[in-house]
Amino acid sequence: MKTLRPLLILVFTSAFLLGGCSRHATDASAQNERSMGDESLGDQPDLIPVVAALHDQMHTWHGTQYQWGGTELSGVDCSGFVWRTLKDRFNLPMDRVTTTELLKMGKRIAPGDMQPGDLVFFRINGGMHVGFYDTDRHFFHASVSQGVIRSALDNPYWHRVFYQARRLPKEYNAQITLNKGSGMTLARK
Repeated sequence: MKTLRPLLILVFTSAFLLGGCSRHATDASAQNERSMGDESLGDQPDLIPVVAALHDQMHTWHGTQYQWGGTELSGVDCSGFVWRTLKDRFNLPMDRVTTTELLKMGKRIAPGDMQPGDLVFFRINGGMHVGFYDTDRHFFHASVSQGVIRSALDNPYWHRVFYQARRLPKEYNAQITLNKGSGMTLARK
């Protein structure tokens, strides 16, 4: 068992920030942040279980169609995907949250300090969109047009509408659960 506090904090922060996904793409606000960072998992071994849990969830949900307000494999929106990931993979007991509610949780972090599990927010057409930062300047989210996918933050569209990143507080305790076939359950105390 490993201590997963830093990783879980990132994941929970990301999840809490999701909700109320926007359906349309437009220009970003003046608060757009341009520099987004990279990280090396070799220097941060505690992030490996978080990355594994996020990829496990992505494997399960990849391609699930977008459905406003959805939280099931039959259809999910951005905050629903974040909520289900926090609930299913990080065993965080919480009621369904919106992107606006997630945006109020945790601590805002600089784009260059993002780590796997951090929540990433985008301002789109007056609404908000949320996802989980993965690695290598990519993130997982429920796209209106493509369903649950992994996208590049360096894509001109996502780069333009990027709003902020947030990390959940360290006080959260959880247990990471991977798909049954993986044989892994990592407890954090």
